[in-house]
Amino acid sequence: MLEQARTELSTLRDLLRFAVSRYNEARLFFGHGTDNAWDEAVYLLLHSLHLPLDRLEPFLDAKLTSAERADLLHLIERRVKERLPVAYLTNEAWLGEFSFYVDERVIVPRSFIAELLREQLAPWVEDPDAVADVLDLCTGSACLAILAAHAFPAARIDAVDLSPDALAVARHNVADYDLAARIRLVEGNLFAGLKSRRYDLIIANPPYVNAVAMATLPAEYRREPELALASGDDGLDLTRAILAGARRQLRPHGLLVVEIGHNREALEAAFPETPFTWLDTTAGDQYVFLLHRDDLP
Repeated sequence: MLEQARTELSTLRDLLRFAVSRYNEARLFFGHGTDNAWDEAVYLLLHSLHLPLDRLEPFLDAKLTSAERADLLHLIERRVKERLPVAYLTNEAWLGEFSFYVDERVIVPRSFIAELLREQLAPWVEDPDAVADVLDLCTGSACLAILAAHAFPAARIDAVDLSPDALAVARHNVADYDLAARIRLVEGNLFAGLKSRRYDLIIANPPYVNAVAMATLPAEYRREPELALASGDDGLDLTRAILAGARRQLRPHGLLVVEIGHNREALEAAFPETPFTWLDTTAGDQYVFLLHRDDLP
């Protein structure tokens, strides 16, 4: 099939049609930045050809060189055969207008907290300029730490992860955004390496996939580090640990914001006396909670 494609497909339109057909034929799973074959194929091809990601139409009938065609076909086949998330093929992932370097050492950035940071956590944070210290737990690629640095321009950010591999990727992104003076990367298990540091805001997008879901994840998600996904039988192991340690790391007025996936019902059953505030996101109000320091269990 590839040999025939190399000779018969000549334009970007041809390659785009071919990619969508291959994706649909292979029944790929989409959930790392796009939710359908067309959008993902458009992104992969435009990115790989160094074309503007928002300008498909002018280039559709442009002929490809033989080297370009070979490179694109190779990427399409890797996506199909290896079930690699597209972000690992392009080494790029987007949260809003922010782009981050990623590879298989980190989970592909995706978080509802990102859209809340774009609004500077209003109305819960009254004065973004007064936020002096932020802690980002389970930072991965440092995407949320970088967004927090932009949302709160006076803040210093500690970004913590257990994985030295993840922190190597985080270091790359912090350098890309020239934020090394404001973002400190810390290797450790949640609060263990922070000693007596206190924060105005703690954000966390920890692992939250439960055991049943881990056993049935699509192949694309299984290409991501298991350490960044699995969190015990009910998906709440890391969230419990965060709730147990957050009070002593927060200043008296401090806030905790945590993303928990589909675990709202399980969390509320586990902590029936805790007054969680559920924050509105584009997907609904069941994925991210907020707690004031004094309301922590």
